[in-house]
Amino acid sequence: MESSESAPPEVYVSREGVTTLRFEQPCDPSKTRLLAWEGHFEPLLVGGRSVVIVPLKDLTPGDRFLLMVTLMDGTELSFTVINSKTSWDGQVDVYADANSPETIRVLLEENQRLQDENRRHHEQGTSIDHALAALIARNEVSMTPFKELEKTLLHEDGAEILISLLMTKEKMPKRKVAMVFTVTNKDPERPWELMDARLSALATQEAKAFALREFPDSIAPGRTGRIVMVIDLSELDPKKDGDQLVFELFRNGGRQQSRVVMNYNGLLR
Repeated sequence: MESSESAPPEVYVSREGVTTLRFEQPCDPSKTRLLAWEGHFEPLLVGGRSVVIVPLKDLTPGDRFLLMVTLMDGTELSFTVINSKTSWDGQVDVYADANSPETIRVLLEENQRLQDENRRHHEQGTSIDHALAALIARNEVSMTPFKELEKTLLHEDGAEILISLLMTKEKMPKRKVAMVFTVTNKDPERPWELMDARLSALATQEAKAFALREFPDSIAPGRTGRIVMVIDLSELDPKKDGDQLVFELFRNGGRQQSRVVMNYNGLLR
């Protein structure tokens, strides 16, 4: 794809998948924006030469969102993000024109207004951790900084659950942790649905904050889905809470479906 000086090129997205734009040069995360994204998309993932778009839900035919990308050399590009029910762009390789569209400079003036809205939504739980959880829930771990350290298989009544512990490579305490529950519904008739997920410190039983994403929302008999909990260990205090965390899942009906304890060294029990 080449950038255009007239109408911005269209990028097709779908709730069923993730769309990645790859550029010839690294992108500037501080100057790359998807306008009016709240409620429709996860926060953009911008890293290196890639921009990752993750829809939260299906868009209506009339929905059009302007994506503004700034490369590290100052080149500015714009794209129109729209819905596609039949197929979507999994990866778009962008070959940028050195002369960026002037319309981008005008639209960047809206950033100040969007910053206030973004801050409000972050306070409500929309964060980069939610975007990472959404990617993992869609089995796109390769697009995240996480690596699998350990896994264990549980055979519960009506479900088979593969629990995977993923961590980023930073040194403690700056690591992020992703606990992934891959649920296969063994019930021949009833769907499996998540009612609640909880995270607490084992020593104090105090609840801790985490990002949660699941896909799909309901797991049909014989099908498989994922529930992902992402936490930032730098936000915890081991001196106060100890070094062990408890992850719990409760399915429809209030029944506890899984409980796993993790320590900061990445060991499950």
